[in-house]
Amino acid sequence: MKILVTGGAGYVGSTLVPMLLAAGHEVRVLDILMHGGDSLLGVWSDPRFRLMHEDIRDGAAVNEAVTGVEAVVHLAAIVGDPACAREPDLARKINLEASLGLIAAAEQAGVSRFLFASTCSNYGRMADPDGFVDETSPLSPVSLYAETKVAVEQALLNRRSRQMSVTPLRFATVFGVSPRMRFDLTVNEFTLALIRDRHLVVFGEQFWRPYVHVRDVARAVGLVLASPLSAVNGQVFNVGSTSQNFQKQQLVELIRPYAPDAVVEYVRKEEDPRDYRVSFGKISTTLGFQIGMPVAQGIAELARLICAGIVPDAQATELAV
Repeated sequence: MKILVTGGAGYVGSTLVPMLLAAGHEVRVLDILMHGGDSLLGVWSDPRFRLMHEDIRDGAAVNEAVTGVEAVVHLAAIVGDPACAREPDLARKINLEASLGLIAAAEQAGVSRFLFASTCSNYGRMADPDGFVDETSPLSPVSLYAETKVAVEQALLNRRSRQMSVTPLRFATVFGVSPRMRFDLTVNEFTLALIRDRHLVVFGEQFWRPYVHVRDVARAVGLVLASPLSAVNGQVFNVGSTSQNFQKQQLVELIRPYAPDAVVEYVRKEEDPRDYRVSFGKISTTLGFQIGMPVAQGIAELARLICAGIVPDAQATELAV
């Protein structure tokens, strides 16, 4: 396939693009390179790779990017609640307005498949604190980030009867080692703070979130691209594993063996609008997806990275085992 990946230099994209190339696809990346392009150096010499250093808000660039491709994987966004809260106008323009423009351009260009990176944050707080939410559960976005994702999902699903197959993918909270490393994600942040700083403050240790390794996210995207259109068109899939729902305190206990002398302060919160456990049965049953990297194994991988000093400002003085 000829595939366009928007935001291909980012945390998920820089993991996905090499996988797609290794599977034999041609990959075009549209990315403004807000955080640089070093993450794509490993694929730069591949003749099937092309970078368009352009802004997704540029209609002409988007029209060029979608021309001649069979599939679009739309990852480009201002990602996460804090980033969107800092620059709400920019978040709306990129996450919502530019996404709607990309969808229209892709459909006009005759693109066959459109995969959209959404989020399990769309579920907000569970109505039943002892249950699980799934793709049929009501959406209760409590942040600008989730609001934009829900709006784009709805716009996509309203086009279901048209020629372009659409598939929103609600990712669990992503973690793990990527060519474009991030340490502002919960598992990555906790691991860095405990190993390097020997100190971590945790707010609302009892609240639940699901987690998924960045490579498993990339594998899920590849699987959806390879699946029959009849199985994925108009379908929403949570991406992750039901076994990988954790409370924040449980994450800390998984990391503790690597930093047994670290100090952890728990700040009790009685309310958190983003308290949810998610079922990932649909993607498993429908497409046969299973994760390859559980949280505990991903933490070990992160610990090795931090202590090796490969990532600037992430080096720990020693690794406890």
